This record gives sequence, C-alpha cells and structure tokens, in this order.
Amino acid sequence: MKTKNALLAEFFGTFWLTFGGCGSAVLAAKFLATEGATPINLGIGLAGVSLAFGLTVLTMAFAIGHISGCHLNPAVSVGLVVGGRFKASQLPGYIISQVLGAVAGSAVLYVIACGNSGFSLAGGFASNGYGTHSPGGYTMVAGLVAEVVLTFFFLLIILGATDSRAPQGFAPIAIGLGLTLIHLIGIPVTNLSVNPARSTGPALFVGGWALQQLWLFWLAPIVGAILAGIIYPLMAGRPDKSA
Repeated sequence: MKTKNALLAEFFGTFWLTFGGCGSAVLAAKFLATEGATPINLGIGLAGVSLAFGLTVLTMAFAIGHISGCHLNPAVSVGLVVGGRFKASQLPGYIISQVLGAVAGSAVLYVIACGNSGFSLAGGFASNGYGTHSPGGYTMVAGLVAEVVLTFFFLLIILGATDSRAPQGFAPIAIGLGLTLIHLIGIPVTNLSVNPARSTGPALFVGGWALQQLWLFWLAPIVGAILAGIIYPLMAGRPDKSA
C-alpha cells in the first residue's frame, strides 16, 4: 500500500475517532428534554461516551485496517515501532496525519456545537485535564499514573490481538472493547486520553489551561506505549517459524 494512501487513511480514521468520541461527550453525554415542566435527561452518560470511543476504533479497524493498520494514535504508532511491528521511518508521517485528523474532527465538532446557543468552550469541549480540570478532581500524579497504565494495557491488547498467533479476524473487536473499558475506568480521572492526537484537537480550541496541561497527555501515553512495546515481545516471545 502506498504511503499517501496510508496517511490519508490515518487522517480520516483519527478524524472519526475524535469527532465520534469527543462528539458523543460534547453533544450527547447530557441531553435534557422536557416533558411538560419536568426536564428529563436522555443523555448517553459516561458509559455511552466510553462505548462511542470504542466503536470509532472498531469500525475504523475494519474500514482502514488493511490500508494503514488503523493506528489513529501517535502513542500506538510509537508502541508498534518499539515492539517491532512498524517502521520508524513512517512514524513522523503517521503522527502528523493523526494530529491533523484530530484537529479537523474537532473543528467540525466545534461548528456543529456552536449551532446551540447554550454551547460554551468553558464546558471543556471534551478536553483532557487534571486537578481542577479533572472530571473527578484527581491530581496530576493520579492522572499521570492512570494515563501511563491505561495506555500500557491498550497497547498490550493491540499487540496481542494482532499477533500472528492470535485468533484471526477478531482484533478490531478486542481493541474496540478494550478502548471502551479503558474509558469506563479513566474518564472520571482525566476525561481519558491515551491518545495525544485526540487530546490535541480539542485543546487547540479551548486554549488556556487545556494547552498548558497538554504535555501530560503526550508524555504519559507515549511512556505507556513504549513500556508495552518492550514488555509484550518479552512476554510473548517470537512466533515459531516452523509452526
């Protein structure tokens, strides 16, 4: 597959992840309808947002996995390089395409969200944060540990599910459900990143605190991914060529 095809696939795939995942948080997590004088919350809540992020990866894995590998995440690309599954020479192009896709997805989401008179970036626009900007008020250390550990296990799932020795054809399901579980755990802590591109898109629109705290959501996921890229091959060994 030509490099330009792979980069285009990564752009649109990361667009879908950011637009779908963050869009579910911004537009649908809390949706109040009125029945008479009584407001009713018809929003999808934390569980719905978690599932939305998982579904974006699951659907794109089937749609573009054969084109680019469906990384959609700089940390995933780095982890695959460390794990020997991806060429380091392709890493810069993938990261640039992923970040641009996330920014474009955030831009489209912003245009749609602005169609509601009650919308304000003060609500966070699904940005990731710690301290006073953590949904549950968790500290920077808690956020750092959560992002490292959850990214580590996400990469472990990816490396294991895509191993040639694993059952074939099911990797997108395992990876999508893995991302859903990770969000169910991590949204209260940092709004969950495990993906520097996904964090960068909304942060560019919010500015201020979101950009000031963005460093953590690049550093922690990449550290977690590197650890998984080192540990998985040590744990799993190399495929038996004679098998």
